[in-house]
Amino acid sequence: MSPRRNRPHRAATSPERNDDDRHGLERSETWQDEEWVMRPVAGSAGKTYRCPGCDQEIPPGVGHVVAWPEHHGVNDRRHWHRACWNARDRRAPRTQRSRNAPRY
Repeated sequence: MSPRRNRPHRAATSPERNDDDRHGLERSETWQDEEWVMRPVAGSAGKTYRCPGCDQEIPPGVGHVVAWPEHHGVNDRRHWHRACWNARDRRAPRTQRSRNAPRY
């Protein structure tokens, strides 16, 4: 008797679903009269980011959101806590760093 498989076979998955559905959770949202692309991220592999909503660090492995203006390049991507992204209209960033502190 062979051991039981706890996950479905690849061929048993729905034929309508393609690989882009798994990774392409990207969506467009309007904020400050501009279209933004927003993508949820499960967590980074060892990199720390600074959230522009609360100015706190997002440690490695913590799920968060990556957002950027739709018509800008990848250099304008920002990593947000999910709660900060959802509350971006109700709060402003509170910069608590000193004047010469590095910006992440």
